[in-house]
Amino acid sequence: MQYVLNIRPRKRDTDGGATSWRMLAVLLAGQFLANVDTAIVNVAGPGIQDSLGASGGETALVVSGYVVAYAVLLVTAARLGATHGYRRVFAAGVLVFGVSSLVCGVAPTPVLLILARIVQGAGAALMVPQVLSAVQMHFGGRDRARALAYYAVALSAGAVVGQVLGGLLLAADVLGLGWRPVFLVNVPAALSLAVAAQLWVPDDRPRAVSSFDTRGVVLLSSAIALLIVPLVLGPEQAWPVWSWISLAASCPLAALFVSGERRLAALGGRPLVSPRAVRPPAVRWGLLAHGLTTLTYFALLFVLAVYLQHGLGRGPAYVGLTMVSWVAAFGLAGLALSRLPAEYAPVRYADVCGCLLLAVCYLAVCGYLLAGHHTGPGLLALLGIGGFGLGISSNSLINRMTSATAPDYATDLSGVISTNAQLSGAVGVAALGAGYLAFARTGDATTSAHALAATLGACAVLALVSAGAALRAVHHTAQGNPHA
Repeated sequence: MQYVLNIRPRKRDTDGGATSWRMLAVLLAGQFLANVDTAIVNVAGPGIQDSLGASGGETALVVSGYVVAYAVLLVTAARLGATHGYRRVFAAGVLVFGVSSLVCGVAPTPVLLILARIVQGAGAALMVPQVLSAVQMHFGGRDRARALAYYAVALSAGAVVGQVLGGLLLAADVLGLGWRPVFLVNVPAALSLAVAAQLWVPDDRPRAVSSFDTRGVVLLSSAIALLIVPLVLGPEQAWPVWSWISLAASCPLAALFVSGERRLAALGGRPLVSPRAVRPPAVRWGLLAHGLTTLTYFALLFVLAVYLQHGLGRGPAYVGLTMVSWVAAFGLAGLALSRLPAEYAPVRYADVCGCLLLAVCYLAVCGYLLAGHHTGPGLLALLGIGGFGLGISSNSLINRMTSATAPDYATDLSGVISTNAQLSGAVGVAALGAGYLAFARTGDATTSAHALAATLGACAVLALVSAGAALRAVHHTAQGNPHA
């Protein structure tokens, strides 16, 4: 039976009214909460290890189990939003996230904590793709650009707030609970978010659905798991044989998924990810550019944290505060871009300009470090430039991709964009993080600064490549029908 799904935005939902903006605030709170929990546990690792007697591998799984479940389920969760309504799936994700956070906070053993973290990652995956789906269906024109600007702020701010909040909670040792408030703080937040979702996120039940693409879910989830698990755990274990076997096995499964989706679409069925969602060249080039810039950002978060803590002996709260200028500029960039006329020439090439500005930032920080500076106001100012560049490129690229895809495939694209970002980030941390650690082996401040400079030099090259990909996306957008 042919799959028919009516998800075209209704006219009254795209006018940027108060109802739409309240809905967006609720969904972005879920995005923010998911990103906070990606970062907040990094600083709690030593406390967990001491309190529960966890091994190094178990402590690593507490952090990575969340990331793996999150990345694996993003596309599937986006499709669930299409088939069951994104409010229902978002609310279910909030419930799963809150309950699993409570279990994490009271877990008496490392094994239970790891299992609860995996479930928590699944809950986050149910929440996150619904944000972009709702933006595509309820906002258009300049309102969409503003909505995407707020979306970008939630993404970046969540990562930094997670690091700062984790450090503050551990330092405060609330009620003598040690690391447990890192998880327990999510419980009242999730409860409030669940109530807000029922009040302010409109019901969007689809008019018709058909059978779920189970084969596609299994193939894609398996391929992503085989790819991301070694990327997350491999560097910590010195890349054992199993990690290379897993990476190699992900390729044929991914190929089987793509061929199966094309075959199902040709037969009139509704695949998990419709080939039409990524068919426009502007989308394909946009995904490449967005993936590369995201790769450099995740790598920066990782190597800068290691550099400041291990190389300079600074605390986790200091690390988070160092990125405040980046996050602030990131948010300002999107908001400023949304207020410029669309026909203004720099706006048409904003994604290219943003990638170039990001490359300039990385090169400037390289020069700053090689000149003998280790940290200070100069570093904060340069990071602000990078955040502004990433904010411009990210907002413009997502806007371009969502505008190039027909509304019927909004949920497909939201899952693809989110998964692309997570996989790119994992690759960045694994590859560039390993490179930094290899260069900074001695751990002294000067060697660590030079290692950071070399890593950011690689980030600059990747940012320049992303500028070329963004330019190709602009070229294809200018050629007639964007949905062709």
